[in-house]
Amino acid sequence: MPFEGMSGGNAVFLALAILVIVAIFKAVRIVPQSEKYVVERFGRLHAVLGPGINFTVPFLDRVAHKITILERQLPTASQDAITADNVLVKVETSVFYRITEPEKTVYRIRDVDGAIATTVAGIVRSEIGKLELDQVQSNRAQLIERVRDQVTAMVDDWGVEVTRAEILDVNLDEQTRAAMLQQLNAERARRAQVMEAEGRKRSVELSSDAELYAAEQQAKARRITADAEAYATGVIAVAIKENGLEAAQFQVALKQVEALQAVASGNGKQTILIPANALEAFGDAFKMLKGKA
Repeated sequence: MPFEGMSGGNAVFLALAILVIVAIFKAVRIVPQSEKYVVERFGRLHAVLGPGINFTVPFLDRVAHKITILERQLPTASQDAITADNVLVKVETSVFYRITEPEKTVYRIRDVDGAIATTVAGIVRSEIGKLELDQVQSNRAQLIERVRDQVTAMVDDWGVEVTRAEILDVNLDEQTRAAMLQQLNAERARRAQVMEAEGRKRSVELSSDAELYAAEQQAKARRITADAEAYATGVIAVAIKENGLEAAQFQVALKQVEALQAVASGNGKQTILIPANALEAFGDAFKMLKGKA
């Protein structure tokens, strides 16, 4: 009998020990850095456990959901949209997000990936419908910014943060692409013609400027020559006024000497005919020079 009582006490002690170990095991929760645990008590939300060591009430609290908080990327989606100028385009989008409030994600939305993809598709169609095709192509950065802001505002109730929302490509159908290519070629031809006309115009302007510059330079040279001749004539007139007829005769004789010198300096062999009064002119010039001396 004592042996049986001792065995029964050991069994109870062993059961209590096992119960304590299990309770401790259930009470201590070690959460990884990349996850958060949603804890329920009697079927209701009780707490959200962050990374590290956490303590719960054994047998009352249970980890209902283990949510990863790493950034996620939705599969690349493609949807049709119509621009303001009635052009059908196919838009490819990509979205990155992460869960910041797991309790909202768990209890407010069933399929968060599908909900975000549907929201992005609707916003992209709406925003592209406000723009013409040229604006969609040229203002893609602003379009992406508007899409990201609207998506962020709409998914806030789901405990989700949209980190990136990208429009990867905007594709056109074959007919629209051919029409745009034709328009682009016409625009290039027009620009080439305009540039050619501008070149011809510039060439004419430069030629006219060159002719005008040459005419101005010739006019300046003539004015300088006329000023010099006028000055020389003035000097001669003053000399004649002061010295009388002798100064005039001296100038005439000097011009005759210069003319003979120019004739004598010609190339080749030539016969020079000197007028009879040329010798007299030389004599008169020497007489005048002697008189001056």
